[in-house]
Amino acid sequence: MELREVAAVSGRGGLFKILKPTKNGVILEAIDASKKRFVAGANERVSILNEISIYTTDKEGSVALETILQKIHAKYGADTKITTKSSDDELGAFLASVLPEYDREKVYHSDIKKLANWYTILFANFPEVLAPKKADDKKAEKKEKEVVEEAAPAPAKKAAAKKEKAEPAADKEAPAAKKPAAKKAAKAKGE
Repeated sequence: MELREVAAVSGRGGLFKILKPTKNGVILEAIDASKKRFVAGANERVSILNEISIYTTDKEGSVALETILQKIHAKYGADTKITTKSSDDELGAFLASVLPEYDREKVYHSDIKKLANWYTILFANFPEVLAPKKADDKKAEKKEKEVVEEAAPAPAKKAAAKKEKAEPAADKEAPAAKKPAAKKAAKAKGE
């Protein structure tokens, strides 16, 4: 399971596993005991977790949610000590302990509560998502990208090969065009 397979829907609590797209939206399954399925249509705002980031005050401007979840996992493990009743100061201290450069003007306390709730759900159901990626995995991803990039120019080579094949065919056609002229000349001599 990866974060690109998990989504949050605006107006609905919790997280949802993306099952498959449909003509009218996407089929989602709740990541809880109910396992309820529904189709999120075009009028519902679905956010895939790997596309979410948190604003920061540094040069980059934001940090990916996956990185923050991994930092929370490394620091807190199973218990974040954040509840729905936590004060704004506790929420701010929680995020600052993991991401000290977060933008306090753009990141609201409700966002931090949502982050803690998502972490709890992911930790309970898909703890492998929270584990940091190994260097070997990153190298494998780079190799896959290189293979894809190398495969992309291949059609251009095939097109060039087709052109080369077409050129000899044109050469073969030229002598064939001369043969009828030769036959006409032979007929003229024979007559």
